[in-house]
Amino acid sequence: MSLRKTLPAFGLATRDSNIRSLVISTRHGYHRSVQALHPTKTNTQEEHVSFSNKISIDFEQTKEAYKSKDTLELLRSLVVFKLCSYDILVDKNKEIIDLSRKLLGQKMFEQFMKMTFYGQFVAGEDHQSIRPVVQKNQAYGVGAVLDYSVEEDLSQEDAERKEMESCMSTSEKESPGADHQEKFTAHRKFGDRREGVTSARTYFYADEAKCDQLMETFLKCIKASGGSSEDGFSAIKMTALGRPQFLLQFSEVLVKWRRFFSFLATKQGKDGVEVLEQKLDLEQLQTCLARLGAQGNIQSCFSDGRLHSSGMVDMLDWNSLIDERTKISDLLVVPNLQTGQLEPLLSKFTEEEEKQMKRMLQRLDVLAKHAVENGVRLMVDAEQTYFQPAISRLTVEMKRIFNRDKAVVFNTYQCYLKEAFDNVSMDVELSRREGWCFAAKLVRGAYMYQERGRAAEIGYEDPINPDYECTNRMYHRCLDYVLEEIEQNKKANVMVASHNIDTVKHTLRRMNEMGLAPTDKKVYFGQLLGMCDQISFPLAQAGFPVYKYVPYGPVNEVIPYLSRRAQENRGIMKGVQMERDLLWKELMRRLSNGEVFYTPAV
Repeated sequence: MSLRKTLPAFGLATRDSNIRSLVISTRHGYHRSVQALHPTKTNTQEEHVSFSNKISIDFEQTKEAYKSKDTLELLRSLVVFKLCSYDILVDKNKEIIDLSRKLLGQKMFEQFMKMTFYGQFVAGEDHQSIRPVVQKNQAYGVGAVLDYSVEEDLSQEDAERKEMESCMSTSEKESPGADHQEKFTAHRKFGDRREGVTSARTYFYADEAKCDQLMETFLKCIKASGGSSEDGFSAIKMTALGRPQFLLQFSEVLVKWRRFFSFLATKQGKDGVEVLEQKLDLEQLQTCLARLGAQGNIQSCFSDGRLHSSGMVDMLDWNSLIDERTKISDLLVVPNLQTGQLEPLLSKFTEEEEKQMKRMLQRLDVLAKHAVENGVRLMVDAEQTYFQPAISRLTVEMKRIFNRDKAVVFNTYQCYLKEAFDNVSMDVELSRREGWCFAAKLVRGAYMYQERGRAAEIGYEDPINPDYECTNRMYHRCLDYVLEEIEQNKKANVMVASHNIDTVKHTLRRMNEMGLAPTDKKVYFGQLLGMCDQISFPLAQAGFPVYKYVPYGPVNEVIPYLSRRAQENRGIMKGVQMERDLLWKELMRRLSNGEVFYTPAV
C-alpha cells in the first residue's frame, strides 16, 4: 500500500467521512473547520485586571478545616488512618475482611464497614443514599465528582483469561507471530490489570451486552450528579465501554504515527527540541519520503490551507492526516519506517470487530450528550499507557464536538509520564487552533508499579519519570503551562487533582501572580472523599471551586476499592503525619472548649 494510494483516504477525497462521523452516527452533517486559529487577545484580555485581593489560606486552622464533621467522624478518621498505617493489616486486608464476614454475619459485617472504612471513603450504596453526604459537602462549598466504584469480583486467573481474549483480534489469534510492538500486545502475566494499582477501578470486557449495562450505570451516575450537586462531574472509564482490543491497536497506530514524524524530524536535524518546535520543511519532507521509496506528492496532502505555518509541517498538521477515514478499521494503518509506505496493522478485520469499535464510540457519544442535557461535566479517567494514546485521542474528538462553548469533557493527564508535558502542550495548541475549550484534570498517576514492572519484563522503555521529584516537576510544569493558557485565553480549564499540599500552594501562588481569581471558575481542585479535608474545605471557604471524588455502590461490591484505599493510605500516612496531627489537634480543641457534641450546620 503506497502513499499515493493511501494518503487520499486520509481526508482529501472524503472530507465528510471522519472520526467524528463515526463517533456520532446521528451527526453526519457535523463538520470541523481545520483552519489554524491563532489565539488572539481581545481588548478585555489585553487589559490585565489586577487581582488585588491576594488569596492566602492557612491549612492548619483545624476549626475551619473540620467544621463539616462531627466529633464521631473525627474519631473514625483517626482510627481508619491509624489502621491503614499497619502493614500487616493492609497486606492481609482481604483475609481479614473474609474472616470478619464469617464471624459477624453479612448484616453485622455491612454495619461494621459502614461505621469504619466504608463510611470513611464511600458516600452510600446508590444515588439516593449518597445525597446526604453530597449535600452536606455542598453546603460547605465542596462539589462532587460521582464515581460508581463497583468492580466485578474476579479471580486472578479469570481476569487474565478475559484480558487475553478481549485484547486479541481474530487475525492475531490466527497469526500469533504478527509484527506488533510488544508494548501493545496482550501478555498473560500482566493480564490482571488490578495488580499494583492503588487508586483506579478496573473493568474487564465480557461482551457487548455488559458494556451496554455499564453505559447505563454511567448514565444513572450522570443523572444523579445533575440532581444532587450543582455544576457536578461524573467520572467514566473508556475500558468499560467496549472491547479493549480497539484501544490497544489504535494506541499502537497513534504511537507509530508519532514516531514516524520524529524519525522524519531527525532526518531534517530537528531532533532534541520540544515536540511543537519540530517543524518539517514540506519540500525536504517530499524528498525524504521519495528516498524511502514512497510514491506520490506529499505536498498535495497539505493543500487547501491545512498547514498551521506555511511551508512547514508540525506534529498537529501531521496528525491531521489520520483524522479522515471512511471506516474505523481504516484508522489502523501505520507507516513503515524503512519504506515510507503505509501498511495495515492487521491482515484482516472482521465485520463484528468493526461493529464493536463503532459501538464503543457511540456509547461515548450517548454519555457526552446526557452530560450536556443534565448540566454535568464528564471526567474521562486515565488508564495504562498501552491504552492511553487512544483514550486521549477519542477524548479530544469528544472535546471538538462538546467543548465548543464551555468545558464539558475533561481529559486526565498523568504527570508521572515522561511524555506528559508533550501531551498537554499539543492538546492545548490544538484547542487554540480549532477554537474549543481545553479541559484537563492533572494527576500524578495510579499505575506506576504495574507500568514499570511490565516495561522491565517485556523489554521496552520505562514510561515513568525516574523519581518522585521528577514527577513533581513535571506536574508543576504542566500546571504552569495550563495556567498561562488560562491567563491568555479564558477558554482553558484545569482541575488540580492532588493531595500534595506543596502543589496546592504552588497553584495558589501562581494564580496570585497571574491575577486569576477563584470566581473565574477556571481552576478547580479535587481530592478523594474521606481524605485531605484540611485542604478541600479551606479552599472551598476561600471561594475556590473544590470537588471530592465521591465513590458509591453496595458494600460488598466496593470492597476492592476499599482495599486499594487502605493500601494507598498506608503509603501516605506512613510518610505524612500532617492529616492525623490536625485531626488530633481539632479533637483536643473541641475537648478543651466543651464542643465534644458539636454538630455541623447544614
